[in-house]
Amino acid sequence: MKGWGPGTQCVAKCDHKTSKKNELPFHKGDLLTITEIVNEKGVYKAKHNKTGEEGLIARNNVREREAIRVDPHISLMPWFHGKISGEDAVQQLQPQEDGLFLVRESIRHPGDYVLCVSSHSGINHYRVIYKDNKLTIDENDYFYNLIELIEHYRKDAFGLVTRLSKPKHKEGAKSATEELSKAGWLLSMERLTLGDKVGEGEFGDVFQADYMGQKVAVKNIKCDVMAQAFLEETAVMTNLQHKNLVTLLGVIVDNGLHIITDFMSKGNLVNYLRTRGRSVVTVKHLIRFGLDVCEGMEYLESKKLVHRDLAARNILISDQNVAKVSDFGLAKGASNKQDQAKLPIKWTAPEALKQHKFSTKSDVWSYGIFLWELFSYGRAPYPKMSLTEVTAEVANGYRMEPPEQCPAPIYETMKCCWEQDPGKRPTFKKIKEKMEKERRRIESV
Repeated sequence: MKGWGPGTQCVAKCDHKTSKKNELPFHKGDLLTITEIVNEKGVYKAKHNKTGEEGLIARNNVREREAIRVDPHISLMPWFHGKISGEDAVQQLQPQEDGLFLVRESIRHPGDYVLCVSSHSGINHYRVIYKDNKLTIDENDYFYNLIELIEHYRKDAFGLVTRLSKPKHKEGAKSATEELSKAGWLLSMERLTLGDKVGEGEFGDVFQADYMGQKVAVKNIKCDVMAQAFLEETAVMTNLQHKNLVTLLGVIVDNGLHIITDFMSKGNLVNYLRTRGRSVVTVKHLIRFGLDVCEGMEYLESKKLVHRDLAARNILISDQNVAKVSDFGLAKGASNKQDQAKLPIKWTAPEALKQHKFSTKSDVWSYGIFLWELFSYGRAPYPKMSLTEVTAEVANGYRMEPPEQCPAPIYETMKCCWEQDPGKRPTFKKIKEKMEKERRRIESV
């Protein structure tokens, strides 16, 4: 039987009240973190993720927290039925039951929604108006998204015929909250204390926060559609565990989606390099960052996952100056389907731009661009060239010159990554060997 090391996350399989001194009490479904192996008979010291209490647990009472399968049927809004008629909604809400509800798109008012609520007196249809980028039923309370609106009316009727108590799932839909909870990835909003905003992206804000005494980062996605898309990123992250990848700690579903990861105190690599410069960051540091990222990518390569957006802006730096790959928003298995509008053109391989062919080899191309950013101390690649020029020139064989004072072997590695033929590009394992060799050379000087 494979042993569990400290840091392993476990889910309780049953209720356990303490019968002996030093034992940890828990309920079925509670999340526990192993802190120490006590003996080989399956006794561990663990910390309760909700109460913070520590004590002994027996292996047969818990199971290791499992990864979530990427499943298109898992939904943050299983009660959302899309474009169905009012008559269909009434059929779905049979037999009538107090508090049974669903949400549908309005056919009569495109862009609006309808909240359909069952009660003993009948079915009520409430128009949800989209106004000033927010949603409202009564023009008194406004919400960023449907999840927030539904949570509000689940607490109290607030003028509806009854409080929402039982969601009517669309056929085939699985509740993301239930699936996350079952697998042990659902965390509690009550245990989260939000701090300062440390970043903002296209889809939401990033905050520094505290979760039960641990400093964490929280990505808050308020838009319904994007929250659903980021659910896929989360499912991918539950499968990954490596020292050079940002670690997913869990998810909170509350007025949108909150993705909780370890906090990287020194921010993204572009800003880190630009604010410190050559006087602080030496070539040795650069090679170490390059190796960190290469090892993270080699791990993704071993998992047959393609990142698709490898760039210095998506590399975060920890307190201990370790570089970690983040932002798995585009990470998927190798495929040829991708929204062209989202592509980071200056970082994307020619075959991915032209034929939508994404693979580890297209990630290798991006790694070459990342190395150029790294050794130019955070400069934007292809300086003074427009996106159209970059696409045309690269297709015709143009490659960037080496950054100032870049070691020749590093530039050779970049050029290997930029081979036009993907088959001629090295693997991340091979790149790691080249980077290791250069690290040894620099350290011996």
